Amino acid sequence: MAQPNRVPFDHDAVLALAKYYRFQWEPVQDCHVLLYPEGQVQLRGGAGEIMKRVDGARSLNAIVADLQATFPDAPDLRADVVDFLEVAHGNGWIRPQTV
Repeated sequence: MAQPNRVPFDHDAVLALAKYYRFQWEPVQDCHVLLYPEGQVQLRGGAGEIMKRVDGARSLNAIVADLQATFPDAPDLRADVVDFLEVAHGNGWIRPQTV
C-alpha cells in the first residue's frame, strides 16, 4: 500500500476546505463525507471530528485545543491531528490561508 501524501504547513495558518469540496454528514453511510465533483471521501470517527473544525476560522493549533477541550479524557491528540491534516492537505482537501 502506498504511503499517504503528507504535506506540512504552518500550524498557525487558518485552515479551510479546498475549492469544490463540501463537508457534510451522510446518514445513509453513517459518517461524515467530503464531497467533490468526482466522488466522495468517507471520514469515519476522529477524521470527521477533525474536519468539522476546518471552518475557515481556525488554525491547526486551535483545532487541537478545541478537540482536547471536547474530549478531555483522550490522550494527547496533537500528533494524530497533525498527521491527518497533513495528509488532508497533501490530498488537496484543505488549504491553509495566509493572513
